[in-house]
Amino acid sequence: MATLSFNPTRIPHKPISKTASFSKTSEMPFPFSLKPSKHHVKPLHLQSNIITKLSVSTQEEEVETEKEDLEEDDPTAETVYLDQETDPDSILEWELDFCSRPILDVRGKKVWELVVCDDSLSLQFTKYFPNNVINSITLKDAIVSISVDLGVPLPERIRFFRSQMQTIITKACKEIGIKPIPSKRCISLLLWLEERYETVYTRHPGFQKGAKPLLALDNPFPMELPDNLFGEKWAFVQLPFSAVREEIASFETSFFFGASLDLDLLGIEIDDKTMIPGLAVASSRAEPLAAWMNGLEVCAIEADTSRACLILSVGIATRYVYATYKKTPVTTAEAEAWEAAKKACGGLHFLAIQNDLDSDDCVGFWLLLDLPPPPV
Repeated sequence: MATLSFNPTRIPHKPISKTASFSKTSEMPFPFSLKPSKHHVKPLHLQSNIITKLSVSTQEEEVETEKEDLEEDDPTAETVYLDQETDPDSILEWELDFCSRPILDVRGKKVWELVVCDDSLSLQFTKYFPNNVINSITLKDAIVSISVDLGVPLPERIRFFRSQMQTIITKACKEIGIKPIPSKRCISLLLWLEERYETVYTRHPGFQKGAKPLLALDNPFPMELPDNLFGEKWAFVQLPFSAVREEIASFETSFFFGASLDLDLLGIEIDDKTMIPGLAVASSRAEPLAAWMNGLEVCAIEADTSRACLILSVGIATRYVYATYKKTPVTTAEAEAWEAAKKACGGLHFLAIQNDLDSDDCVGFWLLLDLPPPPV
């Protein structure tokens, strides 16, 4: 069983020149038309990292360290952190959540929190807010203050995953020239929120055990796939984890379209020989298809055995019927096996778009991670 946690040790990859070939098991090929029927680093509380000295040999430095350790252990403390080895100008995109927490203030009202990071967690920021100041002006001012306090430029893009906050976040971003991107591909942020729930919120003096999230994530009924996203054939495929690492290492030079994940940062513990499940889609117009997919913020693929179809999740609240198949005991077992393999890999899977299913080359490659919603 795979486990997910932030890995503080970054392991560099070396690019490869040859794309690994896809392996199709005899149990999983689905040679049906893709077009559906028209009838149906573990982030700690890193305040201390900003000022802790490399040497603690003197008594003054030891006192300083102890003081910061106490701040680190304080669940009411705010986080303001920038990795000093990171070039501030290289951080072009932030991930942001602005939502209530299962915490009550002295008035008995839910506390809100702004959590911001980049995908490498080189930038981390948290700040609590009372519930009576939640608006786009407050958020805009907070975003500007992060830039000033940490000495980093405003980002070009900000990703967020809550549809209910889209209006406030979009307005705040546009007023200061930032492109808002609604997307559940906020993996670092989602995992950090899960970690904060266990290590921060549950220890906060105002924590309310059993409180349900105020803004739960949407899971709408899947819609019909737009015509421009249709493929011609598809198949369940698999790659050994070592090959997936190689694909990601050579991502920038191998693929015009797609998206990767920082596997080392996520700390995904999978044996190199473990087969990672994926979906290969073939089309005679593979490049235009990959280009259209590239603008969708592809998040995950799910095999829905009750409807005998595959569900494609994109953006923050959009789900499409990506493909259908004839429901039989054999096809149901194959779809269940694919989902079980994905679960065994901690939700890790991929989408590959090719000119032909027998080809070793991809036009587009998306590494995906199917995560449960955060506990807040």
